[in-house]
Amino acid sequence: MVTVRKVRIPDGVKVHLDGTTLKVTGPKGQLERNIRFPQVTINIDGKEVVIATESRKKEITAMVGTFEAHTKNMCRGVLDGFEYRMKVVYSHFPIQLKLLGNKLEISNFLGEKKARYAKIEPGVSTNVASDEVVLTGINRELVGTTAANIEHATHIRNRDPRIFQDGIYIVQRG
Repeated sequence: MVTVRKVRIPDGVKVHLDGTTLKVTGPKGQLERNIRFPQVTINIDGKEVVIATESRKKEITAMVGTFEAHTKNMCRGVLDGFEYRMKVVYSHFPIQLKLLGNKLEISNFLGEKKARYAKIEPGVSTNVASDEVVLTGINRELVGTTAANIEHATHIRNRDPRIFQDGIYIVQRG
């Protein structure tokens, strides 16, 4: 084996490999991910997940590191979860936020009559306060994608960003 990466399984977390699907179960829930890639082998050895390849190709060895990161994030997610904090910034027109099912309605942004919408991914819980949005979930990708959707919905075009700093921005990841 040329490249071998090992991920320690924390206490309280169960990892199961079903074909090419890695299932991670913990106190906060269960995550599963398809981790199939040619010439990369994944095994569970006691309290460790072993990801290995015999290839020396850069693309394949990079994928070993990617699978290691995915496994670590899945273990951390089902154990602790992920939380993103976003700050609502405005200077003249107060931004109004409203949760509508799987969408966040952003109204009165820069005084616009038409509301803007941001998609909230399934599995992400959203807490909207007066000037803060808190996103929590066990899947790091979905929480990050939701935060990116909200930031993207308030992106300002054709104006000087040094003057018009209004928007909703990520201030803390954790």
